Amino acid sequence: MTVALWCLFAAAIFHPLSKFPLAAAQAREGKGYDNRNPREQQDRLTGWGARARAVHANQIESFPLFAAGVLVATVAAPKVAAIDTLALAYIAARLIYPVLYLKDIHVGRSLVWGVGYIASLALLSSPAWA
Repeated sequence: MTVALWCLFAAAIFHPLSKFPLAAAQAREGKGYDNRNPREQQDRLTGWGARARAVHANQIESFPLFAAGVLVATVAAPKVAAIDTLALAYIAARLIYPVLYLKDIHVGRSLVWGVGYIASLALLSSPAWA
């Protein structure tokens, strides 16, 4: 299995991991975690809790483009070293992004998001340059 495919697996694991801060925020809100109506409870979150919700949503939103990029790159250019580097750049960005978002470092967060997005686009366009 290539590094890029391992990165795809890791990115899939980020989904439940990105839920942990959100669940912690929900548990501290009101009467604890509301498993019957979690989305309604999430709507009431403010500050750090609202940012935790945004981190989780953004992780889910960023995954399809990255997954498509890795799969296209794996099929079209499986031996190009840049493919693994781009996949690792996405993973690094997705590890840093939640920390910056939760700490409300908005400019850094946006820059790191851009790195992940550009890496995904580069993977998706790899047949054009490989």
